[in-house]
Amino acid sequence: MNITLNKKLNHHQKNNLYRHRRIRKHAETQVNFSSNDYLSLSKHPELIQSFQTAAKKYGVGSGASQLITGHYDAHHDCEFAFAEFLKRDRALLFGNGYMANLGVIDALTDTGDVIFQDRYNHASLLDGGRFSKANSQRYFHCNMEDLDKRLKKSSAKNHLLISDAVFSTDGNITPITTLSKIAKKYRASLMIDDAHGIGVLGKNGGGTLETCKLSQEDSPVLVCPLGKAFASYGAIVSGSTSLIETLIQFSRSYIYTTALPPALAAANLTSLALIQKESWRREKLQSLIIFFKEKAAERGIVLRPSNTPIQAIKIGDPIKAIQISEQLYQKGFLVSALRPPTVAMGESILRVTLNTSHNEQDIVRCLDAFILSSQFKNTPHPNPLPQGERGLAVPERKMRSHKTQSPLSLQEGTGRARAKNEISRNTVPSPLAGRDWPCQGEK
Repeated sequence: MNITLNKKLNHHQKNNLYRHRRIRKHAETQVNFSSNDYLSLSKHPELIQSFQTAAKKYGVGSGASQLITGHYDAHHDCEFAFAEFLKRDRALLFGNGYMANLGVIDALTDTGDVIFQDRYNHASLLDGGRFSKANSQRYFHCNMEDLDKRLKKSSAKNHLLISDAVFSTDGNITPITTLSKIAKKYRASLMIDDAHGIGVLGKNGGGTLETCKLSQEDSPVLVCPLGKAFASYGAIVSGSTSLIETLIQFSRSYIYTTALPPALAAANLTSLALIQKESWRREKLQSLIIFFKEKAAERGIVLRPSNTPIQAIKIGDPIKAIQISEQLYQKGFLVSALRPPTVAMGESILRVTLNTSHNEQDIVRCLDAFILSSQFKNTPHPNPLPQGERGLAVPERKMRSHKTQSPLSLQEGTGRARAKNEISRNTVPSPLAGRDWPCQGEK
């Protein structure tokens, strides 16, 4: 066995695709531009306190699966609160986003069904399609015309359309309103994974669906992992009562695994309260996104189209991407290089993720470090995605300063301590106030 494994590892290393874990320490000095803790809640005193209090009450582990003795009142309260927050009939708490996506797709599809997925979907969604009994097709990225043609040709009885809301590599948003219309046109079920939108987008942090004014009827299956903006762990799947009961009965990754520790369920509740109460965090994050894009443009750094905290810079060659990432680390910035198979061959990128612990000085210093890197050469790409796979960029809108105000067949269901560098809530321009933040790819 080892001979076969070593051959595979050597081939991976020869192609500059070998990966290493970086050991992080509590007192590191690098400015982290690779974290998904978008709202900087992971070290919030109230979140830490709620976790500690719940751990003292319940213990560390849940001790059993959800359907045996692992379902506590903390899990139940968490599910109820998220269903109310997301304006859905019911919600179900999974161990993590990967397990949620595998379990949902498996429970909702069967032999003869067809799954249609965006080519750039997260690995957990693609693996869910691979492991299910259904046939799978991948349409061109954000290309609704291609999806429509594929559905028109399909003779299957049941169809499941699946897409990330915010794509984790480039940060662009799927044309979700059009996607919903196509699903209704062909009587297909629609499943959306809003891992990078929930908590960040929308006036109340309700994510991409809130931003685009879409209801449970428009997107019957919504998956919201809680390890990013919510700075905790687990994943919420929400929708109709029929959907949730089906998952409880048939989702193998929900049934046959130890339940999430109840202390984490309690922490998720606290994160939800903080996200709703401290809206200034979303305000500041949006202002940092605008500032980053402006300063990158001033330096001739070409970014992939994105109005989210994820900002991608194409490098192309995986060796150069690694070298630049290491040089940035030596200069005090943690910026990850994404290489194949995470991205396509020749499409290696450096992915910058912004969060509210950053300030404008951090951003300027990081961008200047990019320019000074010996390997950095960023060529403009008028078509940042391959022909036929382009999503539409969101046009910038003018900002003004103001004071902020603090299942395939289951569609029938209805239903203050602040860091010293943070911007004052009274001076942050708010793209979330007034009309809703525009949806990527929408006309």
